[in-house]
Amino acid sequence: MTAPAEHTDDGDGSTHPTARAPLTINIVSIFPEFFVTPLAISIPSKAAAAGSVVYNVVDLRRFTHDRHRTVDDYPYGGGPGMVMKPTPFFEAVEHLGATAPIVLLSPRGRTFAQADAHRFAAGSELTLLCGHYKDVDQRVADHLATEELSLGDFVLSGGEPAALAIVDAVARLLPGAMSDHDSAATDSFYGGAGVSAPSYTRPEEYRGFRVPDVLLSGHHAKIAEWRRAEGARRTGDRRG
Repeated sequence: MTAPAEHTDDGDGSTHPTARAPLTINIVSIFPEFFVTPLAISIPSKAAAAGSVVYNVVDLRRFTHDRHRTVDDYPYGGGPGMVMKPTPFFEAVEHLGATAPIVLLSPRGRTFAQADAHRFAAGSELTLLCGHYKDVDQRVADHLATEELSLGDFVLSGGEPAALAIVDAVARLLPGAMSDHDSAATDSFYGGAGVSAPSYTRPEEYRGFRVPDVLLSGHHAKIAEWRRAEGARRTGDRRG
């Protein structure tokens, strides 16, 4: 498969394509089937078809050593729920030969941000560890994962939805994933910016609600200024 092209700045504003190896994304989960359809459609699929990314979904239960393929056990010290054992995670990562970043999806983690998506997209490998049940043995976080990330201050049934969200955020930044780079470059939070300005399309009026006149004016400088101002205003509202 041909490596995808990137564009390198020559220093004078011009760019030329340079080849890069595809990003390998490893996903370790007890539910590998969770990822089958999402990775085969839309942007994640386009990035893979372009040769920009390779997905490697690993069944954590392959790294158990009993006939029941047990991945969890009762917590030391008592209490409700089950805790995922460290052994399968360590052995899965060792089997992959994975290098940093190795991310444990956890509600204790720092909130995932657009800057993380850019960092991961610029790398060569990303490994996502999906917990489930009550918790994951803390030794996975302390001695295997290189970082913990969360989608926010809420709890999911497992790390799979969070992993999928991160994969999507990363994949859309890769060459060939979107029809043009500007589609991503004008998104909210791109390059450290705040939220983007709102978007409108046809019809000009719908149920008495009109598109802002400036967007119909054809005056590109005024449109750019309106978008900048609206983005700044909505960023302030969101973070106020």
